[in-house]
Amino acid sequence: MIVILDFDGTLTAEESQAPLLARRALTSLAREVLQVPRPQLVRDYRRTRRAIRARPWEYGWWVNGLLAGYPDEGAFQCNTVTLQTLLAQVPAYARRVQERFAQAQYDPIVDCTNWLFHRHTAELGTAFRPEALPVLQALLDDPQITPLVLTNSLGDKVARQLATLPLSRQPEILGDTRQYEMDPHWQPPLALADGGDLHWQVDPQRRIDLRRPDYFRALERVRARDPQLAVVADSLSLPGALPLALGIPFFLLRTPYTPDWCMAAVRARPTGRLLGSLSELPAALRQL
Repeated sequence: MIVILDFDGTLTAEESQAPLLARRALTSLAREVLQVPRPQLVRDYRRTRRAIRARPWEYGWWVNGLLAGYPDEGAFQCNTVTLQTLLAQVPAYARRVQERFAQAQYDPIVDCTNWLFHRHTAELGTAFRPEALPVLQALLDDPQITPLVLTNSLGDKVARQLATLPLSRQPEILGDTRQYEMDPHWQPPLALADGGDLHWQVDPQRRIDLRRPDYFRALERVRARDPQLAVVADSLSLPGALPLALGIPFFLLRTPYTPDWCMAAVRARPTGRLLGSLSELPAALRQL
């Protein structure tokens, strides 16, 4: 069996890192992109964040015109959505971002927030959850299990941080998966568990879009190595929804920021499981 474990938020306590990430991102954004006083930007950020936290289902991380995820699904994700919303809502900020990221891969605002995230998460120190070391070692010691560490980054940041753990060997990294990469024209070559529906209506207020071709291809490459596959993560839309739609067992780790709607959605799926702690994973895998 191959077990894919998400890095940020699953092996790490991203809730402890998110405030520092936000502070550094705001400093870089104010000085290097917007060229505005940092206190002004902080006030705008806090105002936007309050509005998002009050009605999170009305906001999201948008890529190529599609909703990639909701702000209340993760501590880092809330910061990304807050920055994207703020930059889109203030015309002067949007113009500055357009000038700075004129050759954008996605659109200037998405490229800007991606740049801020990858730049400053690489600077953060390690913040592994206490259970990360024993659980990773237990999976490495099990001859029936191959753990892969999942990340949207290229993998160098994750490799450096994993190297600080006294593991018997380093787990393989499944990097550059781009779970947020959305394509409105993509049709999956395989039937999804929901009869081919590319949208999962989670509740009356939320719908998860499954059109994530890069992540789909990453999952299929892994499944070609071993058809027995499971995914473990701390959020639903990016790492979890597509595996569930493909009938792959998905374990949602409950964290201090996990919203009730995510837990209810995972419970409702036949291959969905909840973990109260990462330490529960080895035993839960044996029950598959």
